[in-house]
Amino acid sequence: MQYGVGKSVIGLMALAGLAAALPAHAQDSLRPGFHAGTAIPEFGPVASAEGHMPIPAEATFSIAFDVSEAGKPGSLNRTIESAARFINMHVEAGVPREAIRIAVVAHGQASFDLTNAATYAAKHDGAANANLAAIATLLQHDVQFILCGQSAAALGIKLEQLAPGVKLALSAMTAHAQLQQQGYTLNPF
Repeated sequence: MQYGVGKSVIGLMALAGLAAALPAHAQDSLRPGFHAGTAIPEFGPVASAEGHMPIPAEATFSIAFDVSEAGKPGSLNRTIESAARFINMHVEAGVPREAIRIAVVAHGQASFDLTNAATYAAKHDGAANANLAAIATLLQHDVQFILCGQSAAALGIKLEQLAPGVKLALSAMTAHAQLQQQGYTLNPF
């Protein structure tokens, strides 16, 4: 069977449209060169970066991820996925897992991504909270999840509505200030 240029272009456009409609985690698994990480294989696929700048053997990482943008209803939040990716890629590069500390600070509309299944479903027309499995897995790897108390109050989120293991701070600003005092730096992505 022969395909003309027009059919090939239409096929590529259809494939691109399909990829855009998939959840972020599924898109990552479609990217050539990406593979599951060794530390957290369920989340945060990585690509090897041959020839990258060397990471000193004594390097430690204490990173705070700030997230205000919600994931699409029923999909994993990209910042939560990035926290897993950060761990996976650095462990793969030879950094000991115990030399990596991660905190995810959520505020604004991302607040609902840190809520339990019932609260999330009520907010998102019955959609399942795809973040819960990632939060539970990352908590097992000592990742902290912190919700802004000011956002929670503004959005009507109560303490008992948080996903298991999520902490409530006075504010995201407070959480970041305290994390900085503990040696965390803010990840700009």
